[in-house]
Amino acid sequence: MATSLNLAQIVGNLTRDVELRQTSGGQNVATIGVATNRSWNDASGNRQEQAEFHDIVVWGKLAELCAQILKKGQRVYFSGRLQTREWEGQDGQKRRKTEIVADTMIPFAGDRPAGSGGNAPAPSQPAPASTGGEPAESSGEEPVEKVNVNDLPF
Repeated sequence: MATSLNLAQIVGNLTRDVELRQTSGGQNVATIGVATNRSWNDASGNRQEQAEFHDIVVWGKLAELCAQILKKGQRVYFSGRLQTREWEGQDGQKRRKTEIVADTMIPFAGDRPAGSGGNAPAPSQPAPASTGGEPAESSGEEPVEKVNVNDLPF
């Protein structure tokens, strides 16, 4: 039996504040825009830069958590799977969109945008939040506090 792997990991900056909605069944869903940047030197030695824009979808309690703590400009890590949706637009044209359906999120505390609020001091290490399973271990000297979304009181 052949196995497959559909795993997407991304570290980038939020391009907008999190958009939180509820499905008709009452389930929370958040849509998040993330930009990643790549830079390199071309054959002439000139510095080149390229930005990629990614659509992230988060469900359930993790969606609510993302909406509460993430702000435009903040650096964040997401892990999940790639999913492509297809639909027909109002103009009759077929459309496709590939998104990362995330089940793990780690905000980078030191990168909170100015004026993002919150009175509690930010942790020195990112704190993972996940909808299931164990988050990846940190390779740093200090242990990363593990946060399971199912343990949150909301």
